[in-house]
Amino acid sequence: MHPLFKSIISAEFGFAIFRVMTPLLFPAIGVSISELAGTINIALEGIMLVSAFTGVMVSAYTGSLILSLLAGMAAGVAMAAILGYFHLKLKADIILAAIALNMFATGITIFFLFIFAGDKGTSSSLKSLVFPKLHIPLVKHIPVLGNILSGHNILTYCAVLAVILFYIIIYKTPLGLRIRAVGQNPDAAESVGINVNRTRLYALMLSGFFGSLGGLYLSMGYVSWFARDMTAGRGWIAIAASFLGCSHPLGTFLASFLFGTVNALAIYIASLRIPSEFIQTIPYLATVIALAIYSARAARKRSSKIKEAKEPL
Repeated sequence: MHPLFKSIISAEFGFAIFRVMTPLLFPAIGVSISELAGTINIALEGIMLVSAFTGVMVSAYTGSLILSLLAGMAAGVAMAAILGYFHLKLKADIILAAIALNMFATGITIFFLFIFAGDKGTSSSLKSLVFPKLHIPLVKHIPVLGNILSGHNILTYCAVLAVILFYIIIYKTPLGLRIRAVGQNPDAAESVGINVNRTRLYALMLSGFFGSLGGLYLSMGYVSWFARDMTAGRGWIAIAASFLGCSHPLGTFLASFLFGTVNALAIYIASLRIPSEFIQTIPYLATVIALAIYSARAARKRSSKIKEAKEPL
């Protein structure tokens, strides 16, 4: 059996999938919530970056995981609120405003990284904390399955629970009903007394909350330091996962799991004699293919609706 194939069907590969999936699933949930409200948040790349930086800096200077968690989440929510202010209050185009925030996040994190760490590349000179790993008492003793599911960073388990929380928020709460109503028909929602702008702002802030957890995992779970542009396109891949999963909790989870598998596979392929440049393109190539599939599927749905509308009664 080829060593690569043997490693792919191993428990270690299954463990790696969940590990790599975590920073994709959090922002994918955030994108899905904002998309359901009709204001898709493509600033997750910047939100994750700012949250990752904030968490590391606060943990390095305070030595408190709780404070770093709260600060990182606050930073992500604040970024999303700024996006909401530009779009909903100042009537700026949400795509342009989000791109501007992404660029701002890249610049501001490098600037403060140099101020606090004296380095424009990483924060390795600062001693930052990491979130603990969790070993599930009964599961860890199960052969193979225990090696796959137990021993992950606590935020990985939070990401799986976030899928359930996503479902509860959208389908079991009044806020979720308002979010779906605003996203489907804002005029009809406004006619029954729903504040459209306020609901969309809440959706964006929820998006920032989930995105911030993805950023915190990158710098305080996946690794133990912050590096410039360490999100490496994960915010954009999360958008593809949300679209591919049709902004549904289960669909978003499965799409994120798929992208996590592709990313983990790219890591394992790196051991072969293949140019690293090609390996680095694999996750993004998978993203393009997924978006192409989504676009083709959406086009078929539109064409079928047009045909149904043209058919005589």
